[in-house]
Amino acid sequence: MSESKNYPLLSKIDSPQDLRDLGEPQLPEVVQELREFLIESVHSSGGHFAGGLGAVELTVALHYAFNTPDDRVIWDVGHQAYPHKILTGRREAMDTLRTKGGISGFPHREESEYDAFGVGHSSTSISAALGMAVAAQQQGLDRSAVAVIGDGGMTGGMAYEALNHAGGLGADVLVVLNDNEMSISPNVGALSNSLSRILASRLYSNFREGSERVLRHMPPVFEFAKLAKRHAKGMLVPGTFFEELGFEYFGPVDGHDVHTLVATLQGLKRLKRPRVLHVVTRKGKGFAEAENNPVKYHAISPPGATSPTVKGPTYTEVFGRWLCDMAERDEKLVGITPAMREGSGLVAFSERFPERYFDVGIAEQHALTFAAGTACDGLNPVVAIYSTFLQRAYDQLVHDVALQDLSVLLAIDRGGLVGPDGATHSGGFDLSYLRSLPNIVVMAPADENECRQMLYTGFQHPGCAAVRYPRGCGPGVEIADEMQPLEIGRGELRREGKEIAILAFGAMLAASLEAGEALGASVANMRFVKPLDEALILKMAECHALLVTVEDNVVAGGAGSAVSEVLARKGVAVPVLHLGLPDRFVEHGGRGELLADLGLDADGIRKSIEARRPAQSPPPSALAG
Repeated sequence: MSESKNYPLLSKIDSPQDLRDLGEPQLPEVVQELREFLIESVHSSGGHFAGGLGAVELTVALHYAFNTPDDRVIWDVGHQAYPHKILTGRREAMDTLRTKGGISGFPHREESEYDAFGVGHSSTSISAALGMAVAAQQQGLDRSAVAVIGDGGMTGGMAYEALNHAGGLGADVLVVLNDNEMSISPNVGALSNSLSRILASRLYSNFREGSERVLRHMPPVFEFAKLAKRHAKGMLVPGTFFEELGFEYFGPVDGHDVHTLVATLQGLKRLKRPRVLHVVTRKGKGFAEAENNPVKYHAISPPGATSPTVKGPTYTEVFGRWLCDMAERDEKLVGITPAMREGSGLVAFSERFPERYFDVGIAEQHALTFAAGTACDGLNPVVAIYSTFLQRAYDQLVHDVALQDLSVLLAIDRGGLVGPDGATHSGGFDLSYLRSLPNIVVMAPADENECRQMLYTGFQHPGCAAVRYPRGCGPGVEIADEMQPLEIGRGELRREGKEIAILAFGAMLAASLEAGEALGASVANMRFVKPLDEALILKMAECHALLVTVEDNVVAGGAGSAVSEVLARKGVAVPVLHLGLPDRFVEHGGRGELLADLGLDADGIRKSIEARRPAQSPPPSALAG
């Protein structure tokens, strides 16, 4: 077959054992074929691109040096794990990547025994690897636990918590720091590679352990020797920080020299204590455009992915334009993001107002408390954050923002289903976890112009406010330059009908209007999840035999639940049908096809309502009154 012709070695690798059966001299050829296959497959399927290209040699070396899946390898975030998927039996399925029914874009425990830990969020790998190392120790098992984490992931506080714990335990865990933000010259690389081989070798390890046993009988000399070793080694390698946390540091190693990586990893495997291997790689390695612009090629779309029906800017772009416009008006506005400048629409703001732009790194908890601190002392913070990442800062939102009733605006992107990124990035819980908090206003825009006006409304509100919007484009309405605050807690009736009233929240309005047209139903754009427009809800209940709530959020504890709570508190007995995301994690696929599968497109909403339609018609509509 053509694959065998184009990839003679790779086509024979269906598991890491097949890789380990090869001779080490063949590994550079495997690397070349793997990189070419990755470029070809991801260009066809779309997905995360530059990170995986930079980690090809590292992936090959890890699976060659360690006995996976018995030895555990945990990939932080998972953006760089496509080569791992290809080598672990999923080569033929790469064309289904991130599509409905296909393989996930992230390591997934249910997908493969080689995916030791399910990931998608950053800075989790060291904690998971430490847990696995402790589990092996407790059960008397001789297996390795390896965490592969990028320099970006190392900015997350959870990584440092895990390092501190692992160093204190003296656990058998290897942290591979994949540093793809710096380059090393050939001379430095050669020196570092030689040093790393020496430090990881049995000779060095045995010499040091033997020396320590002798010197322990002479405490003053031993303490001096430890101090001298620390400072001497600190002059040679930048590992003092890790060693203070109880880790031995090795590197930096050229991450594109597969032979050096294999030799170093094999040496480090024999050490049974906390250690860090610093590997320097280049994002996009082997694809010139990605090497030169790794941000642009962080992820790519498959051919023909751009929809011809796009009518205007995305919600992210609407936010970015509003932020710049608002910053022109208010010099106390500051923009804050946890390492999501491009994804959250902050590029233009960061360039126009650099002194008011704060990227705090992958540190969502810090982002919220930092915003709270700025709000305490006179600034007006806007935090741009994905819904799925706001979950990581929930305690800070509760304790540091809401409890103190501080004026912080949350611009929450990727609300609801996100499509190809799947369950790890789902924004389907925010309406539930936000509306339970005191001192917060929660808004969900139905279109682009409403998003702009809600952002302005939330910014003017003297307290915490959240504007939650989905990924991608809205219905394509005209966006007004003028900004007018909305009346907080007031929805609007978009369509007057009979018998059935659909209460739509946020991006579900368009599909609800289409379903309402087919059913002759009333349709309300609720706008606010908290506070709810109770008067509008009660009027709908008075004039209709069935209320239907529709939201792109889990039904459990969501906006629909809030509607039922109002009715129960007011003693109003009317049937209510709640439509929203189910009580399970929704896997990857196109956003549109997933919504259709869940009955949240216009046709699905109509069918669900028809199945619950009242047998008898209610009294004549009194909406006009």
